[in-house]
Amino acid sequence: MRAIVLDSYGPPGRVMHLVEVPRPAPGPGEVLVRVRAVSVNSWDVDVVIGGVFNRMAAPFRPKHRIIGSDVAGEVVAVGEGVTRHRVGDCVFGELTAAGWGGFADFVAGPVDALVPLPAAVDDLTAAAMPQAASMALQALGDRRALEGRRVLIVGAGGGVGTFALQLATGAGARVAVVDRAAKLDRLRELGASDVFEAGAIPAAAGPFDRILDVVGALSAAELRRLLAPDGHAVAIGGRPRRILGYALAGARSAQRDGGRTVRLLAAVPNRDLPELAALVAAGSLRAIVDGPHPLDTVPHQLERLRAGEVFGKVVIVP
Repeated sequence: MRAIVLDSYGPPGRVMHLVEVPRPAPGPGEVLVRVRAVSVNSWDVDVVIGGVFNRMAAPFRPKHRIIGSDVAGEVVAVGEGVTRHRVGDCVFGELTAAGWGGFADFVAGPVDALVPLPAAVDDLTAAAMPQAASMALQALGDRRALEGRRVLIVGAGGGVGTFALQLATGAGARVAVVDRAAKLDRLRELGASDVFEAGAIPAAAGPFDRILDVVGALSAAELRRLLAPDGHAVAIGGRPRRILGYALAGARSAQRDGGRTVRLLAAVPNRDLPELAALVAAGSLRAIVDGPHPLDTVPHQLERLRAGEVFGKVVIVP
């Protein structure tokens, strides 16, 4: 089969290559999936260039030779003891805790990392959802409590942000967004009520009841200043020092700051995919897809994501 392989850290265009490799065989409790679509995440970029946390786990070379985590496809073989999925079933899911391997024609993964794909959800949407939509849903928390509330999404033009914007507005929230100037008109079309260019959030913009910082643009102290007295901020990404600041902020008692809380998201993979798929099937949620792109363009798409050029989710079709 064809796969994009990674044997060393560095710029995607230099260290990633399309080659022929043996097709994996499903082990006990696993299924083999023909990949119909796979999306690109910022986590892929961190793995390829060798971010701090990745080098702590694998100092000299990437732990996984084939990365790519968010897949949609068809089960073509099952391993010993598998009863949950059968050959011919359409499935989707996130494989970051299950060996990765999605940037390829086929991938083997455990049955509990893949959920049934409803007929009403297309492959591109299914591949775009697992990590980004799950993070958006979990970061927003109980959506029933968002009606009439003010929500701020920082870094709203990517996968997590575009899903979060739709989920929050669908719940009745008034949503402000922050991103590059080139993305603001499209975010307004997607439902944002207020738009701010990155680095230019006015002090009078708040207070907000809920803040999602997808890119780690604001410090914990800056997030607190924008929060309402009982507001909550959730950070999803950022540089190591910023992430440490979020973790320390989350360890403090909310009572020390008038009830305001800042925490780092600890996402649970795949748990919410049936709920998200149901929202898509009902027409209440859609994936903003950049693509589809062929498999051999994965290094280029990672460079685009790294440069901040992508709106929504890049999706690859092998």
